[in-house]
Amino acid sequence: MSGPPPDNDPREAADTPPDGGSAPDAALPPDGGPQNAEVPPASSPEPEGSSHDPSAANEAASQDDDEADGSADVIPFDRPAVEEEQQAPGESEAVAGQSQAASEDEGGRRGRSLRKAGLLAGGAAACLLALGVAGFVWLKPYLSPDDFEGAGAGAVTVRIMPGASAGDVGAVLADAGVVASARSFVNVAQERSKAGSLYPGHYRLRKGMAAGAALDLLLSPHSRVVRRVTLPEGMRVPEALPHLARQAGIPLKDLQAAKPAALGLPGYARGLEGFLYPATYEVDPGTTAADLLRRMVSRFKEAAQAIGLEARAAEVHLTPLEAVTVASLVQAEGGRDTDYPKIARVIYNRLKGGTPLQLDATVTYALGRRTLKVSLKDTKVRSPYNTYRHKGLPPGPIANPGEKALLAALHPAEGDWYWFVTTDPEHRITKFTDKESEFVRYREELNDYLGTH
Repeated sequence: MSGPPPDNDPREAADTPPDGGSAPDAALPPDGGPQNAEVPPASSPEPEGSSHDPSAANEAASQDDDEADGSADVIPFDRPAVEEEQQAPGESEAVAGQSQAASEDEGGRRGRSLRKAGLLAGGAAACLLALGVAGFVWLKPYLSPDDFEGAGAGAVTVRIMPGASAGDVGAVLADAGVVASARSFVNVAQERSKAGSLYPGHYRLRKGMAAGAALDLLLSPHSRVVRRVTLPEGMRVPEALPHLARQAGIPLKDLQAAKPAALGLPGYARGLEGFLYPATYEVDPGTTAADLLRRMVSRFKEAAQAIGLEARAAEVHLTPLEAVTVASLVQAEGGRDTDYPKIARVIYNRLKGGTPLQLDATVTYALGRRTLKVSLKDTKVRSPYNTYRHKGLPPGPIANPGEKALLAALHPAEGDWYWFVTTDPEHRITKFTDKESEFVRYREELNDYLGTH
């Protein structure tokens, strides 16, 4: 949109006379004279009452001849007489007056139009200027947002919530004084295509950081304020809770007081045992006991769904709880991972034959001990978990099994084994047999090992 033409615009000079009036309708002749430049001179009217004199006429003719050959003096026109001759009485003045009035009226209208156009152009220019200033003020935070320089100083911890966008993160950083403005952080994250690489958690940053430096620290794992908690496979709940308390910095009494009904356990579970999935977990500041246990149960449910636990349990004629229970027995008794499917097969063969499982791990669980030395007295402990006294599976899991033990329970190896003994626990050597005589020999090997260790 262009503004009004400059003062020296030739278009305006051509259309407007110098005095501000309007141009005449007819084009001016080249010499700038009046429109009717050639006005024939009229003879002066004879005085009223004079008579015609032939000699005077001859004298006038003689003078004309002299003018023709240039010998006579030039007599100037009597201009008032000529002007008086050109104007008809009364009428000429009226016409001239109308023409002049019309010209003045047209010039006035055109002048007012120009003044109005000038005012409109000036107003438009002022509006554009105001809009430009307002637009700059509005766009400045986006085009050139405030930003600090350098790596900052001091220390501050910020928390990024799950699902937070780059704008959300920028707002948190700006509120904490880490960056000068949220927009500066968003711009840097977008320019570097890292807006989708921001993960939830607590981060240790500094105040007064350049947006780019803050982004670098958020992308660095060393800036995370987090504890890593690892639950080993085969731990029992009474062992797992103190272990988690030490690693996560969560009070043990809070873990022990957690209500199982609030932890999202599967409908077939009877408690936490067997459903705290062995894995490594990141514990952020502020994580509660229920939060951590809920995550571990959720992780079990994910694993169970991934391996099709419920559907596969039905195929081996087990309920989901029984399948987890078998997996916990395999985990507790097992040596090497490759032995797990064989141990599962021994369990199924004994269940099928109606023979008590006679697993030492169930006795030590009932006793609340961890030992390889199980006496005859121990095998007589009164507990539903004692598989020396009770046929069939115990009422629930005796440990928290990992994925390999769960898979072994659902996919047992093929074989006729009825016994197994871990003859060398240090090297995790386990021997399998379907003959009781071999079992007795393997048992002696274990006793020899325990006698020397």
